[in-house]
Amino acid sequence: MSAALPQNPSRRSVLKGIGMAALAAGPLSACAFGSSDTPATGGATGAKSTTNPFGVVANAPLEVVIFKGGLGDAYATEVHEPLYKKAFPQAEIKHVPTQQIAQTLQPRFAGGNVPDMIANSGSDMMDNGALQGEGQLLDLTALYDAPAIGGSGSVRDSLLPGSVEAGFIGGKPYMMKYIYTVYGLWYDSALFAKNSWAPPTTFAEFDTLLGKIKATGIAPYAYAGKNAAYYQYWMIAVTAAQIGGNQVLIDMDNLKEGVWTSDPVRQAAEAWASIGKKYLDPSFEGLTHTEVQTSQNQGKVGFYPSGSWLENEQKEQTPAGFQYALAPTPSVGSSDKLPYGAVRAAAGESYIVPSKAKNSAGGLEYLRIMLSQEGARGFTEKTGIITVVKGAADGLKLSPGTQSSNEALKKAGDNIITYNLFEDWYKEFETDLRSKTNALMFGRSSAEQFCKDVQAKADAIKADSSITKQSRTS
Repeated sequence: MSAALPQNPSRRSVLKGIGMAALAAGPLSACAFGSSDTPATGGATGAKSTTNPFGVVANAPLEVVIFKGGLGDAYATEVHEPLYKKAFPQAEIKHVPTQQIAQTLQPRFAGGNVPDMIANSGSDMMDNGALQGEGQLLDLTALYDAPAIGGSGSVRDSLLPGSVEAGFIGGKPYMMKYIYTVYGLWYDSALFAKNSWAPPTTFAEFDTLLGKIKATGIAPYAYAGKNAAYYQYWMIAVTAAQIGGNQVLIDMDNLKEGVWTSDPVRQAAEAWASIGKKYLDPSFEGLTHTEVQTSQNQGKVGFYPSGSWLENEQKEQTPAGFQYALAPTPSVGSSDKLPYGAVRAAAGESYIVPSKAKNSAGGLEYLRIMLSQEGARGFTEKTGIITVVKGAADGLKLSPGTQSSNEALKKAGDNIITYNLFEDWYKEFETDLRSKTNALMFGRSSAEQFCKDVQAKADAIKADSSITKQSRTS
């Protein structure tokens, strides 16, 4: 993971319990995938049952294409494929690892010779929105409605909030999102224990603790203004949601008039501007995320806002004894609509089943196996990453950061904020917001001016139909 915006630009996440506007399918690039007016279900099926809800033909071959990047592919070859083989011993599984998903598969989509399940990820990932627009992706509703393996209820019931909706295109799930990323304030728990510091629950406690950290010569709070200012506007947005509820983020995402000048956003901006004024070193505005993160590993930074990829991203720079831990965003006041402990989390990494696959039923069953307790637990054991399956990582020996993320999710319960905001839709607005966030946090703009300026930009973007019609549907 890097400081680039989150992967999967065709995805639009939703907030807990509330669906958002869906992605408008865009045109394909010059390298087309082929087209069909009516999406096919793909492949032969046999008798359906509770244990075989999609009617997988027992001896039907299954082809699985896995992006072999940072996660490797052992989770497929040593966990999920053996579980599939156990269920269907007569099935021959063809495993195709690659780091060039689009380069490998675009000719096959164009020729109608597609695999049965694809881990569509990496810098060469295919455009899921374009694939769906061409009728090339299978609607995964049946997957989520199917019985969960080894449990009671449906697959949908076994997943963490926002997991199904994260794969929506046009209001239906065409992608299975598998990894669950948790966001918040990251710190070294060993350093904190040594100094008898405890994570703050309120902004008043946050202020007091940062003062104590500063007194030791450590930069108490930092983010990278040069290339990752969005790490900070995430924090402002989450605080606004804690104050005013999830509707604030829905309104941000839909460029609603007046949302940025509303009381919850203004209060959030004021709270974070105060932190910036007192505790941000001006030099951090000119640093990159890796520079600031390495400074934290060296014991020079107290709190750093990021996602749960941070520990893995910094593993080469993290010295022995450094213990990553996650703290939720502090509460502003007792009237906050979301309690302390609410965390932002989001499902990521796309797995898809082509609609014209020879064994699409097998592809669906493969995803159902991935979403089983055994399949998800095995994935975490191989990768150290939490999945969207509730409780699958409980009891495992995890790295400090992953364990902390898992504990934060359990404590949050239903108070999980999951969203992608406007980043995937309005790039011009997002770029401008980075600049305005730096101006706020480094003392060149007041909270009132920040809110006024951001709202003006949102209004201008909304008025530009050439942007909004291409970017979103209502």
